[in-house]
Formats: sequence, structure tokens, C-alpha cells
Amino acid sequence: MVTDRQVRLLRSKRMEGQNLEAAAAAAGMSERAARKWQRGPLPSASKKERTWRTRPDPFAAVWATEIEPLLRHDEQGELQATTVIDALIAKHPNEFEHGQVRTLQRQMRRWRAQQGPRKEVYFPQDQRPGYLAALDFTHGGELNVTIAGAAFTHLLFQFVMAWSGWRHVALAFGETYEALLSGLQGALWSLGGVPMRIRLDNMSAATHELVATGGRTLTRRFAQVVDHYGFEASRIEPGEAHQNGVVEKANDLLKTALRQALLLRGSRDFATPAAYMAFVGEIVDRRFHRERGDAIAEERAALAALPAQRLPEFTKVSTKVRRWSTVHVAGHVYSVPSRLIGHEVDARVHADTVEIWLGGQRLESMPRLRGEQGHHIDYRHVIWSLVRKPGAFAAYRYREDLFPTVTFRRTYDALRAGRGDRADVEYVRILHLAASGSEAAVEATLRDLLDRGTAFDYVAVKALAEPAPTDVPHVDVATPDLRDYDDLITRGAA
Repeated sequence: MVTDRQVRLLRSKRMEGQNLEAAAAAAGMSERAARKWQRGPLPSASKKERTWRTRPDPFAAVWATEIEPLLRHDEQGELQATTVIDALIAKHPNEFEHGQVRTLQRQMRRWRAQQGPRKEVYFPQDQRPGYLAALDFTHGGELNVTIAGAAFTHLLFQFVMAWSGWRHVALAFGETYEALLSGLQGALWSLGGVPMRIRLDNMSAATHELVATGGRTLTRRFAQVVDHYGFEASRIEPGEAHQNGVVEKANDLLKTALRQALLLRGSRDFATPAAYMAFVGEIVDRRFHRERGDAIAEERAALAALPAQRLPEFTKVSTKVRRWSTVHVAGHVYSVPSRLIGHEVDARVHADTVEIWLGGQRLESMPRLRGEQGHHIDYRHVIWSLVRKPGAFAAYRYREDLFPTVTFRRTYDALRAGRGDRADVEYVRILHLAASGSEAAVEATLRDLLDRGTAFDYVAVKALAEPAPTDVPHVDVATPDLRDYDDLITRGAA
């Protein structure tokens, strides 16, 4: 059968001056066929549409009674032909077979096009410079990135300008208010201005539910951010992610670009999170910014001015240090130095860290915990009391936090196997030794003892990790008599 493409090629070659035989050979048809198709309508225009069936309809007997009712009930258009054919085979085992599924798929598709439910229509939008931006968090786990060989569970915050495609990407570990504020401010100050409207979904970091109506509105804190920068916050309807299509598509394009770049790099491992984000920034600039310089410059010129300063990117919580040398912050327990027991301190909750402040001075900084009801106990904060009361170790609520590394955990297990209940005392003393001097030196000593398989206790570890200083002999040096020196000079002159 001659195709439209062949005919177009034939006529093109003839217009170039080739004879019929050469043009027919180039188009892949016989000279006789070429003579027929030199002029006139294309094959597709002259083909008559077939309106009759070449074989009986295998579903004619059950279409109106069994299949069509299922299609009318399926308002979302989710029912698959494979499901229907399985049901028909189960009900009429000798009348239908799986090989008929293609025929059923065509008939179901035709019925939906002619009589099926209406589908939602999406409306393309014309953007203008400086008007609309969108932001969102997206999971980075599918990139399979590792940091120093360890799995790296993280999010990527993305802010995108709808007109120029300029974007800002930042690292995050949770969809918290602090991560949202840090990412948003980082984007606005990198961009150099503020768009008229910023679109976001109904994330709990920025919105909360209205009990009376069941709707959602901005939280007080995020409303203050909106007022500070002077933009309009636009939110999508719950469950309608397509309404934030600018950033949803941007997330897909970003992760596609990163996956391709990681394949070219040949490794998904990075030394530090900072090295990973430097890689991300390089890909963003090369893939999304380099060819759009003029559009980005035009967009920047249309932005509103930034305020005089950024907002603090932390939440301040006042809390009292309990007698367990701990504070409760955002549903989690953190240890602090025992000298702070009874004091009222300020905890500054950042996106990734928690800082403890007293009297305008930062005293501690620890990683922010994720999830619910977690705890972070630094053994250095409590060991000075625990070494005087080692019996408290066995039932200590946060005992697992007192194993700073796997080596210390193995040490306790070895002591337990060899010393029984005495292991608590010996281990607490070893932990005190690590806090008093060098944890690295103590750990290296423990690792060596464990590898050798020899029995040990606190005294043995201390002797190896902190050997006693060598005695230096005392030497008496007499005070020289300067008259001997004067006599020597006098005799020399003579």
C-alpha cells in the first residue's frame, strides 16, 4: 500500500527534475504506481472509511446488559478492560477468552469517547514577568544519593518564577515552618525582588484547618511573612495538586535533570551535604538558567523591592531545664549541660538545628529531631552525675543514647558477658573517661581490645588510653660563680 509519505517524496523528486524512474525508486514504489500518484489527492484522502465489521462482535450479547452498566457506573473512567474480561470469563467460561481483551479495549474506548462522562478541562495560562511564583517541597529519595556512603533521606525545596523559569533549590529535611521560611527567603533574596503572587499548596507549615468550616487559611506566622514581603499568597484547593502545576512540573524537570547528571557523574555519593547541594546548584544554573538570561533579567526588573531585612529563620521557645538535665522542645527531649538545671532558657528552633541560649549567649547546638517524641541525649551532659550513681544506668530511660558509637555498644555487651551486673559500673567509668579526655582515643583503645578478644575493665582501658606520665629525674644545677668568669677574662687579657 502506497503511503502519503511516499507520494510526497515522489512529487518532491519530480519537482527537483528527476525522471519518473528515479523518483519512483527514491520513493520506494514501482514506476507504474508512480505514474498513478504523480498528481491528484493523497492516498489518505482517497481512502474510503470502512463502516462494516469484518467479523462478528463477540460482546454483542452482553454489551447492553453487562458491560455498558459497568461503564456508566464508572464515573472516573478507571475500569480496565482486563478486569471486565476476567469477570466475563468467570461468569461465561465457555464464551470468552483473554485473547479478546484488545477488542474489548477498543470498544470501551469508543464508548467513553461517545457517551462517557465529561472530563475536566485544563486551561493554559499566559504569564507575565514578575507576577507569579510557586513553591513546594519534593522528596529526593528517588535520586538514591548517599553522603559518605550512607543513605541520604532529604527533601528539596523549590521556588519557581512562572514566566522566566528562574528557580531556587534548597535542602530540607522536613516540611516545617522554619524550612519553608528559610527556603522562601533564600529564593527572594537570591532573586533580588518579590513577585506579586506566590502559589503554594495547603502544607501545614503555612496553613491550618478552620474548625467551623473545614476549610484552610494561612497560619498567623506565615501571614506575618506575607505582610513583611508584601506579596499575595495563593493557595490551591485541597487534593488538587494540578492547580500548582508550575512547580509540580518544575519538580519533575528538576529531578529528571539531576538523575541524568548523576548518571554522567558516575557516582551518587558525595562527601558532605554541602558538596551535594553545590552539585545541584550547578545543574540548575546550567540546565534552567544559562539559556534564559534575557528573560530572567526582564523578570527581575518587574519585581517589587525587598524589605530592609530578612525575618529570623527560627522559632523561639522558652523552656525550663528539668532536673534530668533536659528540655522539651517541639515535642522532643534534648539534653543540656547540668549546670543549667532550674534555669529558664530560650530554644531557637531552626530548620535543621536547635540552639540553646541564655542571657544572649548561645550555649549549645544540636541536630533537630524529626518525627514525634524523639530524644537526643549527649552523654557529656549527664555522665558527671551518672559516674557517681552508676546504678541508675540499667533502667535509664534514654540509656541507648549513652552509646555514642557502635564500638561503645559492643564494649558494654562484652563487659556484660564477662562481668555481669558489674558491667554497668565499668562502662559508666569508661564513658566518663571518654568525656574527660579524648573520645577518639578511648574508642580506638576499645576497638583494639575488642578485636583481640581479651577481657578488660575500666582500669585496663584507662592504662592504655591515658598512660601515666613518665617520671622525669630531678637534676640539681648549681648556681655558677661569676668571679671565676671574671678571673678567666683577666688572665686572657694578660
